[in-house]
Amino acid sequence: MTTRNSQLATRNADLWCPSASLAVVRLRAQILAQVRDFFAQRGVLEVDTPVLSSAAGTELHLQSFTTRYSGPSAPSDGRLYLHTSPEYPMKRLLAAGSGSIYQICKVFRDGEAGRRHNPEFTLLEWYRTGFDHELLMLEVDALVKSLLQARLSLGETQRMSYREAFLCHTGIDPHSATSTTLMECARHHNIVTPEDMDQSDRSLWLDLLMSHVIEPRIGQNSLCFIYDYPAEQASLSRIRPGDPAVAERFELYLHGIELANGFHELADSIEQRRRFEQDNELRRARGLPVLPIDENLLAALEHGLPTCAGVALGIDRLVMLAANASSIQEVIAFPVERS
Repeated sequence: MTTRNSQLATRNADLWCPSASLAVVRLRAQILAQVRDFFAQRGVLEVDTPVLSSAAGTELHLQSFTTRYSGPSAPSDGRLYLHTSPEYPMKRLLAAGSGSIYQICKVFRDGEAGRRHNPEFTLLEWYRTGFDHELLMLEVDALVKSLLQARLSLGETQRMSYREAFLCHTGIDPHSATSTTLMECARHHNIVTPEDMDQSDRSLWLDLLMSHVIEPRIGQNSLCFIYDYPAEQASLSRIRPGDPAVAERFELYLHGIELANGFHELADSIEQRRRFEQDNELRRARGLPVLPIDENLLAALEHGLPTCAGVALGIDRLVMLAANASSIQEVIAFPVERS
């Protein structure tokens, strides 16, 4: 055997081993047990919904895995999607009268791998009937503190509006700044952009400034909620009228890492359809796949979604923080390169 082949064989021989230590595997189990206990004490029902769906999320920044199914009740093209979130079927349960629910499941996002990403990861998602995003932030804060307080030294939780975060860290008002102003700010911070990026797209510039300039500076010693996002970033949340109108949405950060994304949930089926169709128009314009709209979700919304707020929280990133790990690969037993 040549030296190169010997080196490859040695390297491949190690791939059977988990990348997470057994201590971290046990820590994950403890955290999941604590999560279930937290919701049991609050009377929130654990549910289980499908991983496969005949429709997919249309968000531009999320790319779905697809697979083929040829059995009974298969879609006309045989295509099924691995979910990027259990949100749509969970909302169907809410519309059916389930009351407050939560789920811990695997989700899948194509093209995502790195120090804080793996294409398959574990998500905790829950919905609280009768809550708005303000009440849900309080519960998210309580849950995360119950999981991390004994393992990390956390200061008093902070809250900043999206506008306050931008003004503090870039000096720009994100609701009124032009794409040119945002572009100049990005260049000032030496942010490298893709050659084919649409220079006139405000949302893209806002996302770049948030991820490269603001996120690394927030939540350094305490939990930090960012709320009241621009209306064009509403996704699946309600929009509160005003000047400017804002999305009733929040994200949670700790040590510069995004942990959770929550919404005061949109219940209007007509508006939701409009947003799905708008997403697909933008997908087409950017050369991304146009995705089938989830008609079952829209039918559930038309039937009636109770007033509720929902949030998705990344379990792997939470364990990463609890274990003081530097990468997500240290807290997943077998990340994609070992799968």
